[in-house]
Amino acid sequence: MPRRSFSSLRTKDAFDLVPIRDITLWDLRTDPLAPSDILLAVLQRTKSLALTASEAAKVTLIDAILLEIVPNYPGLKIWKDEPLETGNTGGVADYLIAPSRGYIETPLLCAVEAKLDDFTAGEIQCIAEMAACRDNNVRDGHDLEVHGIVSNGQGWIFYRLTRTPEVFVSGLFTMNDMPKLLGALDHVIAACAANIP
Repeated sequence: MPRRSFSSLRTKDAFDLVPIRDITLWDLRTDPLAPSDILLAVLQRTKSLALTASEAAKVTLIDAILLEIVPNYPGLKIWKDEPLETGNTGGVADYLIAPSRGYIETPLLCAVEAKLDDFTAGEIQCIAEMAACRDNNVRDGHDLEVHGIVSNGQGWIFYRLTRTPEVFVSGLFTMNDMPKLLGALDHVIAACAANIP
């Protein structure tokens, strides 16, 4: 049977990969985290870019915000446009966060989907990618939670795939409340760092 791409899946297909019947609301409450002067300067410079025109443009914001938090956890590395496969599904993950090495290897701790504005399609892909990360992790002896993020740069939604398995989804965090967004992202990245073997 040919491998189906993550982007071709419907909601039921992604849920079946976990397997779940529904997702659970994640009341993600964290302390706000003030943006650094570096991030504020980068965001000021991005005003020269047309950031609403394409998914590629959104990546500029996603990169800047991820780079505000992930370097605080030196055991982690961000991998972009990485192939990800499991069973009969596969594709290219926009971002994978994994232990910092010279090569990507399990455990795969977080999948990040960059989307123009279609958060529903992003959710389907993110859930499928989290399931693929989990399957690769289990294959290699790492039975742990996997996180996911869907973002268009301005808005961010966070996911958590537990070992039970359940999928939790946060509400929307936006750049309009940057400290709250950074606090939530820091919480998720800290959880990823805690799962480094």
